Amino acid sequence: MKYIDEFRDREKAAVLIKEIEALVSTIPLAKERPLNIMEVCGGHTHSIFRYGIEGMLPKEIDLVHGPGCPVCVLPMGRVDDCVAIAERPEVIFTTFGDAMRVPGSKKSLMQAKADGADIRMVYSPMDALTIARMNPDREIVFFGLGFETTMPSTALTILQAASEGVTNFSVFCNHITIVPTLKAILESPDLHLDGFLGPGHVSMVIGTAPYEFIARFYKKPMVVAGFEPLDVLQSIWMVLKQIKEGRADIENQYARVVPDDGNAAALSAVAEVYELREFFEWRGLGSIDHSGVRLREPYARFDAERRFALPNVTIADPTACQCGEVLKGMIKPWQCKLFGAACTPETPLGALMVSAEGACSAYYQYGSLKAERAGAI
Repeated sequence: MKYIDEFRDREKAAVLIKEIEALVSTIPLAKERPLNIMEVCGGHTHSIFRYGIEGMLPKEIDLVHGPGCPVCVLPMGRVDDCVAIAERPEVIFTTFGDAMRVPGSKKSLMQAKADGADIRMVYSPMDALTIARMNPDREIVFFGLGFETTMPSTALTILQAASEGVTNFSVFCNHITIVPTLKAILESPDLHLDGFLGPGHVSMVIGTAPYEFIARFYKKPMVVAGFEPLDVLQSIWMVLKQIKEGRADIENQYARVVPDDGNAAALSAVAEVYELREFFEWRGLGSIDHSGVRLREPYARFDAERRFALPNVTIADPTACQCGEVLKGMIKPWQCKLFGAACTPETPLGALMVSAEGACSAYYQYGSLKAERAGAI
């Protein structure tokens, strides 16, 4: 298939692997310890497992699976808030499907739906706005979730609702931002990273300039990467080349999709509708300053948090769940005591097992479960 097959070419992949092996052999640091490269985006984690990329790489490279899955970092308290809204009799609660099974402290949205709440899966916030037009006697709430990738679509829907004068539509805003998250990771004393594969989807919106602080202040290389096997392998090679040459730059491997300046129209809608929160709670990572957004005052009438009374309680993850350590790259998914036993995609206890982009879910689906668990013993 044009534009796909050329990025899944086995012969080219073999050449890239040889180039990576040759490059690693010339990096002195790789003789002392593994080179830790974090893929920030959950989409990259999925590709790495799906195509067996981790197993192709030399042992001197350790891929660290980052926090770039918005469903996976949603804290239990916010899920409880979703359920509280959804169970109101006047509400039709709309959400993307991958958020349905994220566990709260008592139940998930899927369980709330089974208990009788009117919860509907949609493919876009515009679908939710359509439901609002068709049900003027009900309150329609859209679960706004995701990094800068999905922020613009929610913002444009709010602008559309405002222009039409729709009064029964609101958004429970849980959109989060990537830059404060990366800063928190870089300042973590428990994690030592040598480079990053930058998020391709987020970068389609914000461009590459916002990452300059990673190279300038933290002296770490980043390569914004595509999602096909050759994209990932070439991006790893580019990171290694920077390490070899003693450079720390922000490079764009995914230039066929990601403009360096980002998407002006999307950024304009985001700036119009949102403002930064003082702080936002992340599952497994704790509170991160200025890492979430809320609706600006002119659009307060579309803010579900202001429209409905919410529990708004911070709830700790189960003590046995090690999602936080996995999110920060401190352990691999299979090293969690619950992985593959009490916690599976069918019965997820941790958020990383719910979404297809979660590291635990990807590892469970594509990894050799028996081999990994045997190796851990």
